[in-house]
Amino acid sequence: MKNRFFAAVIVCFSLMMISSSEGVNSVITRHNSSTDFLKGETEDIVIGSTGSMSLAPKTDVIDTGRALDDVWSILTMITDADGNVYLGTGPDAKVLRYADGLIEQIYPVKADDKSDNAASDTRSGSAFQNEHVFAMAKDLAGRLLIGVSGQQGKLIRLADTPEVVFEDESVQYIFAIALDDENNVYLATGPNGRIYRLNAFCQNPEIIYEARDKNILSLLVKDGIIYAGSDERGLIYKIDPETKRAGVLFDAEQNEIASLLVDEEGNLYAAATSAAAAILQLKASGPVMKDAPGRPDNGDEEEQESSSAAVSSMNTANGDDQEQEKEEEKPERPAPVPPAAKVAGHIYKIDANGFVTDVFAEMAVFYSLENFDGKLWLGTGNKAQLFTIDPAIEEKTVLYEDKTSSQVTSLLTVGDVLYLGLSNPARLVRMEKGFTAEGVYESDLIDAAQPARWGKLQLEADIPEGCEILMASRSGNVKEPNDATFSDWTDDAAITQATDLNCPLGRFCQYRLTLKTSDPALSPTVREVAAASVIPNLAPKVVAIKIQRSRDKKNPFVYDIGLAASDENNDVLEFTLEFRKLGRSGWIPLEEELDKPRFEWDSRTIEDGRYEVRATANDRKSNTAATTLTGSRISDPVVIDNTAPEITASGVKLIDKTAQLLLSVEDAYTIVSKVEYTVDSNDKWIGTLPDDLVYDTLTETFTIEIDDLKPGEHVIAVAVSDDLENTRYKTFEVTIP
Repeated sequence: MKNRFFAAVIVCFSLMMISSSEGVNSVITRHNSSTDFLKGETEDIVIGSTGSMSLAPKTDVIDTGRALDDVWSILTMITDADGNVYLGTGPDAKVLRYADGLIEQIYPVKADDKSDNAASDTRSGSAFQNEHVFAMAKDLAGRLLIGVSGQQGKLIRLADTPEVVFEDESVQYIFAIALDDENNVYLATGPNGRIYRLNAFCQNPEIIYEARDKNILSLLVKDGIIYAGSDERGLIYKIDPETKRAGVLFDAEQNEIASLLVDEEGNLYAAATSAAAAILQLKASGPVMKDAPGRPDNGDEEEQESSSAAVSSMNTANGDDQEQEKEEEKPERPAPVPPAAKVAGHIYKIDANGFVTDVFAEMAVFYSLENFDGKLWLGTGNKAQLFTIDPAIEEKTVLYEDKTSSQVTSLLTVGDVLYLGLSNPARLVRMEKGFTAEGVYESDLIDAAQPARWGKLQLEADIPEGCEILMASRSGNVKEPNDATFSDWTDDAAITQATDLNCPLGRFCQYRLTLKTSDPALSPTVREVAAASVIPNLAPKVVAIKIQRSRDKKNPFVYDIGLAASDENNDVLEFTLEFRKLGRSGWIPLEEELDKPRFEWDSRTIEDGRYEVRATANDRKSNTAATTLTGSRISDPVVIDNTAPEITASGVKLIDKTAQLLLSVEDAYTIVSKVEYTVDSNDKWIGTLPDDLVYDTLTETFTIEIDDLKPGEHVIAVAVSDDLENTRYKTFEVTIP
């Protein structure tokens, strides 16, 4: 039975009730992408690149006793027809066999296991050898072939006793072993970049190809063709072993081709990596896993619908109409792009025509690549993460991350079980196809910017029968969730609809989801988490008020009043302006219900003087009468002066043909800034200076001498101005004998 919850309606109603009674804006924080979820902490939870969260596969660290005490890395693994698992390790080139819950060392043969005909390289209790087993295989008789790398590379065949079947003084490393359909054995070696072929009995070695690269790191034989991946230049070679002719199939931006595999459709996948690039990118915060918009149409819609119909879908974050829109909006898939620029690791897909597609990129070192259950499985470092990549639907998932080891250096599938070989320290992990019974996700902190009241948590999730999701929350006012001042986690509550967070008032909130299943074949899936918060109404602030005379010369009496205001609730603000003459206590209304932080004040409506203006911001448009708050600020005093200076005293003296004009000029509020004169209406005005040679006070005296006047009557015009350019004109008549 499939039930759909419509708790979004309940949540919206409850938030509207908050808005109407408290008059503040609710904020919904949504986590619905891999970027959002990967900021949190996971335990037995996997997060896909599409932003889905589900239970992780069931994993167990295998108890190997002391078998791995001297082992740093599990470098390679293979299995046999009986399902036994063989581990190739370093740095002492040990081979271990895991079977029926027990692990034992089978190479080098221990001292008490030695027989008289054991190979001369067999050792026991030896000192540190600095040798590694990078590659193993089974020959046509089911015997184990061990590639030992070190000071001298060699191929060991292990039956009853170890036997060296190949060694060459030019070979130090055997990185890969592959067999063709006729059971010929191919070796990828270094440091001379050679590929050797031995017959099915490991005899008659011959060089098939010698590359310019130092090492051949990966090897694959398909339909009689050899595919080889190199280091240094990151080349994938395609070699015909019969003609020994080689071509370059692909030149990667990365310098190492760590692994190669072929899927059932004949597509070649290459794990290209760059350890140097990874070192530079170790500070990367987490997996990238970004998806292009939409999803590929792989023709499996009916299958997907039938599988989803078997689960209970809970959508408390979006209504049905929104979900329908989400399904219908499918942007066109972007056109193929060239391989990306050099980063730590990429997986490239090369089809039968040689067309290359970049299917995955991550800031990590790539070690091992496996094809299992229609997906690519990728082991990486230095976070010991296991990725799965589904090229068909472009989905990537961090399926496993080890908290102890640093690298996933080898992978092996045995039936429905995946084995992970870890390094630094070496550990063996068994991963089953079914889901673990319980997983926990702790979110990153949600920041409300101010102490907030936390409302309901909503999920968009699928919950199959026999599964459940529990939620707990806590809050605090510091950015560190482990601080002792954070509240305790609330009790876990089963989510069947929008659920109260129930944590105290606080700036930061954190939620915890516990996913559970009683059926290993089923898992809850979370696609979106939405948390509601509301900040109690805070008073708006007028942070600045500035008054200045208009720069528009056509409006010399206008003063521009400019405001800057803020509101922590993002409320809509309006303003009230009032003024008063300096020294008075009462305020006179200037403008009310001003919806813009700017006002033009016509100063001709008041007398000259010193004034201050009070601006009051209110948030009534976003609140009720009971919750409306205000904030005010008073301007610096401003001088309103629309009157020109007065000539308070004047006199004219005649000395021969010289007229001496004596003036005393005074302004009530603004310094006298300019005095000019002209004679007989000449359009050229002549400036003059005060007697003290500086314009700097409200009162100035002037002595103006006008020489060489012709005999007769003359008119002297004087213009006196203050600093606000208020100007007064006065004329004086003189007669020269």
